[in-house]
Amino acid sequence: MRRPVIHIHAEAPPKPALGQPCNGCGVCCLWEPCPLGQVVSRKRTGACRALRWDDAQRLYRCGVLTDTEALLGPRWQWLARPLRRLAHRWIAAGVGCDASLEATPDAPSGDRS
Repeated sequence: MRRPVIHIHAEAPPKPALGQPCNGCGVCCLWEPCPLGQVVSRKRTGACRALRWDDAQRLYRCGVLTDTEALLGPRWQWLARPLRRLAHRWIAAGVGCDASLEATPDAPSGDRS
């Protein structure tokens, strides 16, 4: 049976154990959007469109927290500040990993049998 595949940035940190502090691995958000991500992404499955890769820190961050204005667009800029405040609570930022997913690296395409 084939396991679902998500594509993670090569420099992303490994997924922490359940309950450990979030390290920006991105696994949860690449798997599916949280309830807030569903609203922002306008979809219920697949990678969250709000997820952002941070080259400088080499980790993923929620765009609702880091790129709010761009996600909202010019018409909804006035919502950016209150949405950021709410987003911290809604996504449980800093609470710990709540993704029971198991991330395992895939073999390079030439190494498959």
